[in-house]
Order: sequence, then C-alpha cells, then structure tokens
Amino acid sequence: MANRLAHSTSPYLLQHQDNPVEWWPWCPEAFAEARARDVPVLLSVGYAACHWCHVMAHESFEDSSVAAIMNAGFVNVKVDREERPDVDAVYMEALQAMRGQGGWPMTAFLTPAGEPFYCGTYFPPQPRHGLPSFTQVLLAISDTWQQRRDELLAAGADLVRRLSERGPGAPAGGALTAELLAAAVGSLAAGYDEQRGGFGGAPKFPPSMCLEFLLRAHARTGDPVALHMVEGTATAMARGGIYDQLGGGFARYSVDASWVVPHFEKMLYDNALLLRVYVHWWRATGSPLARRIGVETAEWMLRDLATPEGGFASAYDADSEGEEGRFYVWTPAQLVDVLGADDGAWAAELFAVTPGGTFEHGSSVLQLPRDPADADVDRTADVRRRLASGRQQRVWPARDDKVVAAWNGLAIAALADAAGLFDRDDLLRAAERAAGLLVRVHLVDGRLWRTSRDGRVGPNAGVLDDYGDVAEGFLALYAVTGNPHWLRLTGDLLDVVLGHFGDGRGGFYDTADDAETLLRRPQDGTDNATPSGSAAAAGALLSYAAYTGSHRHRAAAEAALGAVAPLARQHARFIGWAAAVGEAAVAGPLEIAVVGRPNAADTCALARVARLTPSPGAVLAVGDPAAGQDIVPLLAGHRPPGEHAAAYLCRHFSCAAPTTSPAELAVALGVNTAAHLLTRAATV
Repeated sequence: MANRLAHSTSPYLLQHQDNPVEWWPWCPEAFAEARARDVPVLLSVGYAACHWCHVMAHESFEDSSVAAIMNAGFVNVKVDREERPDVDAVYMEALQAMRGQGGWPMTAFLTPAGEPFYCGTYFPPQPRHGLPSFTQVLLAISDTWQQRRDELLAAGADLVRRLSERGPGAPAGGALTAELLAAAVGSLAAGYDEQRGGFGGAPKFPPSMCLEFLLRAHARTGDPVALHMVEGTATAMARGGIYDQLGGGFARYSVDASWVVPHFEKMLYDNALLLRVYVHWWRATGSPLARRIGVETAEWMLRDLATPEGGFASAYDADSEGEEGRFYVWTPAQLVDVLGADDGAWAAELFAVTPGGTFEHGSSVLQLPRDPADADVDRTADVRRRLASGRQQRVWPARDDKVVAAWNGLAIAALADAAGLFDRDDLLRAAERAAGLLVRVHLVDGRLWRTSRDGRVGPNAGVLDDYGDVAEGFLALYAVTGNPHWLRLTGDLLDVVLGHFGDGRGGFYDTADDAETLLRRPQDGTDNATPSGSAAAAGALLSYAAYTGSHRHRAAAEAALGAVAPLARQHARFIGWAAAVGEAAVAGPLEIAVVGRPNAADTCALARVARLTPSPGAVLAVGDPAAGQDIVPLLAGHRPPGEHAAAYLCRHFSCAAPTTSPAELAVALGVNTAAHLLTRAATV
C-alpha cells in the first residue's frame, strides 16, 4: 500500500511511495510525530536521477526487514533536494562539518527538534570498504538514543552551535575589479588541464560558469589564454563521451579526466548552461563545432525535455533496465546489427568503439575524436540517424518531469540567445512557452514557487536562484522579442529579491525572510552545479539597471559581487558566474538601443549585428519611441536621425552619436561578421 509520499509532486518522492518504509514528506507533522513517539528522525535526501540513491533504495528501503527497523525506531522523512534546496543546504553543511565532504544520498539522524547528531551518505546493506552496514547504523543509533541519549543531544547541540557561529556571509567590502578579474583568469589557468581541457582531475564536471566568464574576459581584454581555455575545454567535451553523439545534450559529469565515460544522467541545468556557452563561443569565433553543438543541444532540449504544459523537465536518469548507461553504450556487434557489416565497422572507427570497450562489459561510450573527412559528411549524418533510430527501440531511462523554476529560467535565457543568434523561431517559441508556464503556474500573488508537475504548482516557495535565474531568462526574452512585458516582470521579481532576501550587509540569503525557519538560514555565494543565487541575482540586477538607469539595482549588484571578490585570486572556479557578472560590470555593461519600425528590414539588420557583440553582458533594446508604445527607459528620448533605423551605443545612459549602418555598428561592437556569415549554415 502506498505511503504518505503518494500525493507528492516530486518524481523522486513518488519513486518511494510503495516502499515498506513509512515515509513522511518534510513537514511539521513529521517532527511532531517524532516528539510524540520519543524517537529520532531519519532524514534521507536525494533526487530522481541520482544513481546511488537508487542503489540504496533497492538495497535497503525496499527491504521489508530493514524497513521494519526504520519504522520501529525512527520517523523517516524523505526530501527531494531539488524541491527543497534550503533543507538540503542546511543538512549538507552539517554532513560536511562532520565528514569533511558530502554527497547524495544524504542520510542524517536528527533530534525531534531537527538538530543533526549523525550524518553520512550511502550506507551498504553489508559492511564493506570500511563502511558499516545500514542496519548496523540503524541499530547503533537506536540503541544509543535509548541508552545514552544525552550524548546524542549534546552532539547535536554542539554541531548547531558551531554552525551558527559561522554567521552570515562576509560583508561586501570591495569591488570585483578588473585587476581581480585578471587574477581570476590566472587562477583558472593555473589549474587548467592543457592536454584534456577542463580544470583539475577526475571526476570532471562541465565548468559552464567559468567558461562563460572566460569568454567575457576574452571579449573585454583580448586575453588569448582565456579563449584558449574555453576552446580546449569545449572542444574536448563536444568530442568526448560526456556529449551524446547521437541525440545531443551533455551528461552530468565525466568519471575520468578525459571526458570519455560520463555519469550518464542528463540534467536540464547543465544543458541550459552549456547551450549558452557554445552559442557564445560561436558568437566570439564563428566556430562550426560550437554552432553544431549548440543547435543539437537546443534541439535535444525541445525534443526530449519539453513538457506538455510548455516547460522543461528536470532530468533523465543514468540507469535503464537496472544498469547505468545501458541506453547509451554500444559494442562493435551492436553497431553491425543496426548498420550492417561495412557501415558498422566504419562507425566503430569513427566513434571510437573498440572490441575491449571503454565502459563496462566490453561496451563503449560513443566519442567523435575528429570530424569526418569532407567526403564522409553525408555518410556520417546517415549513420548517426540510423543509430539514433536504433537506440529509440531500447528501454529509455526514466525522466524526472517536474519543472524547476530556476532551471527553466536558465533554459529560457539560453534558448532566447540561441534563437536570436541562429535565427531559430522554434527556439524562441519554446522559450516563450516556458516563460508563460512560469508566469501562469509558478508566479502566485507576486511570489515564485519552486516546482510544478503536470501543470500543478508544488508546495515549496522559490529560493534566491529561482528569482535570479527566472529574471535572467525574462531579460533574455526581452532582448530578443522587444516585448516590455518581460522587463516589467523582471522588475517585479527583483523587487522581491531586494525586499525579502537581503542580509543587511550587502549580500543575500538563499531563502526569503518569510520562508520556513530552519536550523540556519542558508547563504552561499559560491557556485555549485548552477550559478549561486547571489550571483544570479547580481546578474539580473545589473542588466535591469542597464535597461532602466536604476542606481539602486546597480548598487545592489555591485555589493553582492563584492561579497565574493576575495575569492577571485585563488578560488575562481567557485565564483565563475559572479566573475562573469563582474566582467559585465567592468565593461559597463554596454547598452544598445535600436530605434526604428518593428520588423522593418533596417531595424532587424541593426538588431542582428547588435546581438553578435561579444561585449560582456551587453543589453539590447529594440523599439519605436515614435509609436507611442510602452517604452523602456533605455529607448526613451532616442529618435532615428532620418528615415532609417538607428543604433545608439551607451554606457550608464551616456550615448554616442547614432549610426544607421550595420557595417559601422559591427566595427563599433567588435563583431567579426565575416566569420559568422561563413558558418551560419554549418551543420556538421
């Protein structure tokens, strides 16, 4: 019989609805039950695409004998970290304080007051590799609770005291200056893997935020080292197994240092961030590879992640048929089965599929170490199509179809950028549909809610990165559509950020001042798999200030950047998005106003050139002030000098003389139009 998780909107919690464990969702009633029964709380935190979460579920939570011990001795609470990043952050901090590192599944034992006294991650069903079995842990905790409870209560109180002594983040004390940004490039260069791209050793995660920073640093300064690191990393990832060579899109990370074998789960946030990187790499250089990967990643998002309600699902699992990666890997024999002997052998060489395999059981992850010869381009396209069609017949990994506001904001921004640069109306329509869902379902009485599923909003309030990333998406939509509706909504979201998330010291908390009270109000200015909430908010605040001339919003952005400025010299990998926003702040950002009749050829020509500028964080407003329409401040007061559309280049609302020539505008913006025109139609 289903347990209390059966009514959840979280696919992760629904995976556990038929466990023999008497799970509770995170709620006050669960802790009241623990007090009434005088037992501790067992908190289990994970997410739907988490491989080791599935392993522990199969080994322990589906085992009736283990469940009996859990039910008798604990109130068991299951949390989806993607729905409740605040709960995850608080107890992950406790886990890291106890163990020195964290991970998922996270297993924490709490007092009925919510104080953690013992934390771990995955526990096996039998003792191995120095880990006790999960049953041993349960029995030991239960016995200690009964016999020596004072020790556990004291341990919990001491940990809470130590965490609370850390206080809020450092106050904003200095600017993220050009000198510090140069030091951040140097910090990244010191850890760059010259042979294989990326930073550090295995496992390797796509350094999306750092790549965006490096692209902006190169655009502002011309530093060839910054661009070299982007091209080396982006090329290695695109040619490696971390990229799905048949369907497009990137896996979560590579277990090796060469991007060969991924952890096969595919997340919306990774692909949204990487889509933007590849689009912006193409904008900077005209690289055909950058364009191809950008287009394929965008098309994968639309094909495999789009939900019927218009949003984007969260992830695909790594496992299918009980095996990690089974859906994605190939043996030489499987290639022959689909393609025939000649094409199968040729494809094995093209995609580095070997008899011994690069993965488990003699299978290989498809790679594309080099482009095919010109004579083989059509053959390559045909082989990819046939293999993709053959793979469609396999059992698919499970899809986590909840819609997360923040991740959809990232997707909207990336798709809007790609639509504007690649002239793809289908990508723009998808971005608008996702934005419409967020407004229609997630935005309730002026406040964002974190998740939805099947068009039904979830029970959890939005956190800072929801507001920052959704605002970023709306701003990107405004830049492409010119519809002031998106700019107005951005202002509304940022009013909530400034009114409810500030820490009084120039920084931001990750939860609102009227959110559920936890042991500690989480605050982290460093990036994780996605931009930190603080950096996301700073980026949206800065862009909004550039459109409106608001000193209040710019000052808030600069203060938030100042809070992480001390990390630039030695820890740049952890503040990639803040550094990218810092580049925009140092560059202005550049404000481009194109005034002319909407959809007229001369207006569109100037707008297209404007979108090609690599200037960090440049904002673009397109409209006709003479039409009496709702005009944003950046456009107000500007008029074409004659009958043709004109472009004004401004910083801090101080503008140079307008130009009506796309060629002159390209020169002023540093756009290499020849490189882009040569690669616009590239598909290989």
